[in-house]
Amino acid sequence: MSSEYAKQLGAKLRAIRTQQGLSLHGVEEKSQGRWKAVVVGSYERGDRAVTVQRLAELADFYGVPVQELLPGTTPGGAAEPPPKLVLDLERLAHVPQEKAGPLQRYAATIQSQRGDYNGKVLSIRQDDLRTLAVIYDQSPSVLTEQLISWGVLDAEARRAVGHEEG
Repeated sequence: MSSEYAKQLGAKLRAIRTQQGLSLHGVEEKSQGRWKAVVVGSYERGDRAVTVQRLAELADFYGVPVQELLPGTTPGGAAEPPPKLVLDLERLAHVPQEKAGPLQRYAATIQSQRGDYNGKVLSIRQDDLRTLAVIYDQSPSVLTEQLISWGVLDAEARRAVGHEEG
């Protein structure tokens, strides 16, 4: 493994760990000693080569697909315009499953595709809202109002949706 590749891999490992709010010692504690802070730190700095097996185990520990840890893979479409709609994932977790189930599954898919595992908020695009509206059998504006009433979407979303439909 080239040292440049190891550093890029390490940067991805560090990004996932910090997205999840974990320190190196936090990883060791959460894994009950399975992942030593000094070892994970050396992977992150690119000082130590990680085997495919260990990388797969580390991806599993973090709850992310292995390909998200590999250099050269860019999550999502970097060329897309900035998102205007932000879902509050923490509030979404408190909405009853029978109401929020489709949205929770859709959000989990987007997180996986983008490699975005912070678990607090998730930006969605107008196309995502239109797709969700089809799933919920509502217009985007009616769905937006429902998501606002659940506390999952900020009231500012009305402007983005109103502009889109108007």
